[in-house]
Amino acid sequence: MAARISRRKEPFFSPPLLSRIYNLCPYLKRLKHTCSKEGEVVRLQDITWRSIARERSYDPATWKTLDSSSAGIVNSDISSPTWTVLKILQRKGFDAYLVGGCVRDLLLKRKPKDFDIVTTASLKQIKKNFHHSRVVGRRFQICHVQIRDCTVEVSSFNTTGRHVKERETTHSSQIPTNCNEKDFIRWKNCMERDFTINGLFYDPFNRVIYDYIDGIKDLKTCKMHTVIPAHLSFTEDSARILRGLRIAARLGLRFSCEITAAIHELSSSIMTLPKSRLLMELNFMLAYGAAEPSILLLQEFKLLEILLPFHAAYLANQTKSQPTRSSIMLMDIFSNLDKVLSADRPSDSTLW
Repeated sequence: MAARISRRKEPFFSPPLLSRIYNLCPYLKRLKHTCSKEGEVVRLQDITWRSIARERSYDPATWKTLDSSSAGIVNSDISSPTWTVLKILQRKGFDAYLVGGCVRDLLLKRKPKDFDIVTTASLKQIKKNFHHSRVVGRRFQICHVQIRDCTVEVSSFNTTGRHVKERETTHSSQIPTNCNEKDFIRWKNCMERDFTINGLFYDPFNRVIYDYIDGIKDLKTCKMHTVIPAHLSFTEDSARILRGLRIAARLGLRFSCEITAAIHELSSSIMTLPKSRLLMELNFMLAYGAAEPSILLLQEFKLLEILLPFHAAYLANQTKSQPTRSSIMLMDIFSNLDKVLSADRPSDSTLW
């Protein structure tokens, strides 16, 4: 992480103020159509905050690149099936990048749980080039590409973030003057992600890491920030609350004050998630070597009593009679379990 980070060299002139106001007009006009639906009010701030956040964060002078070799990343760290997908996409003329948690983990010298790819190819083009593939997801569609016994997740720049209400298809005419088109597309994509540390792109062919939202800085300071205001981010997708807790527990990171407040306020919203999603997030927390810190964070934010009420009641009762958490049998079991598990060596969910 001591590698040299360079700022972008391309000249840039900010879009005129009138242009920015013009871009906001469609969202402001929606105020006329604001209504109550089943007791839920669609608020103006929910409609406009993401657009405002994008405008405020659009500062190419802060965009950075990092040479991967200076960060100690070698392409042999990338799994063979992932390389196969990357090379085929590039050979067919598409740009392809590693994105998200795998880039974060590579920078931290950790073995990624999995590798996610984002490409300029559309989902239809991905399916055309990989016969053993299928499109999954409703709000966030991705393509599962089967390479031997491994599944590689591939998303498209054209489809990411469809759940964002004001999402519009990117056209060259929307790209500000003197802004590189590829940079703009990557920036827009990272603005639709959850946390800054998950908004990093890695081009393994040119050995360059792209950082548009200070993700590397947050990794260095061990602090988590959401890409857009935390309350809006968790309102858009409450699963981000559990994902944030899982990442913080696994990597030993601290939350920003904004994230802490938003989790406390919106914790009950996780019950709107499908049961399958809740079980998946719990499995990621408990079966990949970070069960004890995950349980402690769930307990701290009053989420344990929602997800695992019997365990929460047991821990609450034991805490009253035991001087330290380490002497509580359940925590001792999870602590010992963490010593033999890791992201690349998880347990089966039936164990926990």
